[in-house]
Order: sequence, then C-alpha cells, then structure tokens
Amino acid sequence: MGEEILINFTPMETRVAVIENGMPQEIYVERAKRRGIVGNIYKGKVVRVLPGMQAAFVEIGLERAAFIHVEDVLSQQASSEEKNGTSISQVLREGQALLVQVTKDPIGTKGARLTTHLSIPSRYLVYMPGSEHIGVSQRIEDSEERDRLRGIVSKLIEEEQPSEDEKRSVGGFILRTVSEGASEIELRADVQFLRRLWAAIQRKISGAKAPSLIYDDLPLNMRALRDMAHSGVERIRIDSRETFQKAKEFSAALVPEIDDKLEYYPGERPVFDLFNVEDEIQKALGRKVELKSGGYLIFDQTEAMTTVDVNTGAFVGHRNLEETIFKTNLEAATAIGRQLRLRNLGGIIIIDFIDMEDADHQRQVLRTLERMLEKDHAKCKVTGVSDLGLVEMTRKRTRESLEQVLCETCEQCQGRGSIKTPETVCYEIFREILRQHRAYDTEAYLVLAAATVVDYLLEDASDHVAELESFIGKTIRFQAEPVYAPEHYDVVLR
Repeated sequence: MGEEILINFTPMETRVAVIENGMPQEIYVERAKRRGIVGNIYKGKVVRVLPGMQAAFVEIGLERAAFIHVEDVLSQQASSEEKNGTSISQVLREGQALLVQVTKDPIGTKGARLTTHLSIPSRYLVYMPGSEHIGVSQRIEDSEERDRLRGIVSKLIEEEQPSEDEKRSVGGFILRTVSEGASEIELRADVQFLRRLWAAIQRKISGAKAPSLIYDDLPLNMRALRDMAHSGVERIRIDSRETFQKAKEFSAALVPEIDDKLEYYPGERPVFDLFNVEDEIQKALGRKVELKSGGYLIFDQTEAMTTVDVNTGAFVGHRNLEETIFKTNLEAATAIGRQLRLRNLGGIIIIDFIDMEDADHQRQVLRTLERMLEKDHAKCKVTGVSDLGLVEMTRKRTRESLEQVLCETCEQCQGRGSIKTPETVCYEIFREILRQHRAYDTEAYLVLAAATVVDYLLEDASDHVAELESFIGKTIRFQAEPVYAPEHYDVVLR
C-alpha cells in the first residue's frame, strides 16, 4: 500500500493526516481562530534592541513581540567574521521599520521567531528575493539530476525578460525535493509565478505601515497540496465538497500533476476513521507508547526539550538479556521515528535507549533510527550513542506540537503531571488551622475541601483531627465542596 493524504475540513478546523502503508505517520491541525503564521511576511517595527543577546524584539501585530537574532538580519552572504563582529545595535534601532518573515510560530511563552531572509515557496521552487544563489534540495541525491535542474533554472533566469514591475524581482531559487524529474515547462511556470507574486508583494510593501501583514501563507489544506503531495502519494481524499472544488482549482493553477489524485470523499463513515486516525491522535497525546514486543516508550515534553525513555516492560526474550535489550531498542528506534513525526515534536530530543554492551548493536540501533528519520519532512540531526546509552538529536521545530495545539495546562496540577495526595493536603490543612489559631481568636473552624480530602480527614485522619481539636480547644467541622480541585481548600473562621 502506498501513501495517502486525508483532509478533514470544517469551518472551525482543518486536519490533515499522512498515511503510509495503512498507518498514520503525520497529523496536522489548524484552527480557524488560531492559524499558524510560519511563512507570513510582515512589515514590523523594532521595539527593543538587546545588544547583550545580539537580538531584538519586533512588533508585528501579535499579542507578544517577535524575536530576531543578528544572524537573521545580516546578509546571507556575510562572512563568519562579519557575523561575529557585528553588533545588533549597528544594524537595528528602536522604531525602525523592518520587513520580516516568520520562521517559528509562537510556542509556549516564547514569541514568534523572525528573519529578514525572505523565502516564498511554490510547487517546485523556493524563491529568495535577497539572494542570487541557485540551490538543490539535499534529498535529491542523483548528481546528474541535480546538475540538470540547476542548469534549467540558470537558463530560465538568463532568458527571463521581467516587466517593469518585476525588474526588482531578481533573486535566487532553491529546487525543492518534489522538483526531481520536473520538466523545463513546469519549472518555467513556477519561476514566472514566483516573480509575479514577489512583484505584487513589493507593491503592497510600499504603501504599508508598520506593523502590518504583507503576505499570508496558504491555509493548511492548500499547503498540504503544495508541500506534501509528492510523486509517491497515490490519492488525496477530501471530505468537504467546497474544499475539494478549491483544491481542483488550486491544482489546475499550481500543481496539475496531482489533479487525478484528488478525490472527494462523501462516505457516511468519517474520513479520519478509515485508518484509525482518531485513535492514533488520542494515543499521541499520551506519555506511554506500547511496543509489540511488550516493551514501551515514555515521552516527556518540556519547554526546553523532549525526553524518550525506552523500557523492556514485559518482554523477556528467548535467549539472553543482551538479545532482549537489542530487540527492544531496535523496535523502539522504529517507533520513535514515527512518533516524532506523529506528535510533531521538535527542538532538542534526548533518547534513553537501554544500555547495550555490544558496539555493533549500538550501530544498528542508531542506523535504524536514522533510516526512519530519512522519511521525515523536518530536518533532523542525530549524534552517536553516548557511554550512558543516550542519543542526542534535534528536529527542526517551526510549529507547535500536536499536544500543544490540542491541549492546555491542567488547572489542577499546573503542568506538573501529578497532584498532591489527600494525606498531603490534610497535613497542609492542619498547619493552616494552627497558623489561624495563633493569629486569631475564634470559637470554631470550618474546612471546605474536595470530597476525597474530607473523606480522608473523617476516616484515616480522624484520630489526628481529635488530637488537634484537643490541642487548640476548638471545634473543627468539614464540608465537601464538589467544585473544589483536589489541592484546593479553605479554612473559615466561625
């Protein structure tokens, strides 16, 4: 079975799933009220320059100011000496208008990340207005094909006679992975489209005030057609007739080769139920991932990094411990590669494989992980296995993870992942009563708390309650409040 793309559309939310060999591998969610802004171009205003950080904050019209580093302001052709020797205060000043593009969505408490090195993608090409470079995706490995593609684009640039509006549109191009095998006619159409688009953007820039949006990237359903529909995709099912019609128009104008792969799905069964995508979403929001062997993985996502712990669990093997560990780690490496894509985890990732004594086993596990990551659309970099059995890797993060899109911090545990036991809360209440007893003169106390805490106080801790009443010489009553969280309580003076 090949690859499929499922697009589930509602006015409130768009969801896209990439299916490989009958299994969901990637899931993307975009809410109408909170669309991602990666790729958007803004005319921003510098609001604060930070020489100590070699960075600046730029107002682009969002809730939080965005962040730009000096390397993303200097010319891409600047030497290493220039980049290291130039202060941010030499190139930016407060109040300055600045044309920027978003490279990372706001994530957690961090604002969006910006660059002045603009890039505008089409089907086969990425246009870079501030560069004259012609590059080819590293995923196109055939050297003859790389030379062919580079030669075609060089020829098109030389032949192109831009109009008056397009004369300032000189720039470089990067040939995307999907350009492999593309014809000169197809590449010519992309070059012309991108130059016209950039000319239109320039006209808008000249009349815009800072901060303002200049260019809005495509919504998720159209980005899926532009960026994900490569030659290996057999079909693209869309469950909205209106979205399907827009997809047909979009493909006719920009990606005609996928037109016969588009399919309207009117089935009574939801399109995401075809390959158990809903179940996979629920599993991807959990910490634990079961392995077929009986082992399991534990994913912990923090603001700084993501850690993955590999455990043998119930798997005991048939020969010896080393073989059990090796097989568990091999299966874990395959599962981790898929889970990183499925959960859209990015940044620093630390994998705690089970310690292996055999160096050859370590190499095989690492190679299995690298082979799985070769399928990943996001750029990944993996180090070797350390003496502690840890693998350090990075995965480019541009948008929020699946958990960050679909979930919010638990009000009860405040993101800790655990809550205090009724016993712990009970002792906190005792200390608060003693504190109140020393500070105020009252005849009795009323404790308002969650039912589980009140039950513990009246049953398991009843003898301690009696001792406390005797010590302070006051009556203590308890009242269960159904709306109280497990850690919430109040001590009322009576």
